[in-house]
Amino acid sequence: MVNKKRSKEETTNKSELKTRLDKWLWAARFYKTRQLAAEAINGGHVHLNGQRVKPSRVLQVNDKLSIHKTPFTFDITVEGLSSRRGPAKQAQLLYVEDEQSIKKRDEVAEQRKLNAAMMPHTERRPDKRDRRRIIRFKNINRDN
Repeated sequence: MVNKKRSKEETTNKSELKTRLDKWLWAARFYKTRQLAAEAINGGHVHLNGQRVKPSRVLQVNDKLSIHKTPFTFDITVEGLSSRRGPAKQAQLLYVEDEQSIKKRDEVAEQRKLNAAMMPHTERRPDKRDRRRIIRFKNINRDN
């Protein structure tokens, strides 16, 4: 009788040849769960090679992905396939982000920081006396 059990390496290599898009997004740590990844794909936030796809679409090496996570956009190229979620260091090896995408994300992050700095920020929450003043102020302005 011939032992037909496959080694772990053979099984891993065969499973890595085909990986669903939602599973890959989860393994690459773009989304915390596969369900969130599938919802993003169905919602049109993920495009594969410039086209909308389904979560079950098989991903291949060198595919181009555009992932929109408000307010950021990631334009990446798939470098490796994995159907298992591993450490963040390992997940970063699965893709390469375009230089333009990195610059654009940095600009958006800087703009958000500037907008946050421009917003008035109080040192504490309003107490009962302050709330009464706010209500009185709003009522006076409503009457005018």
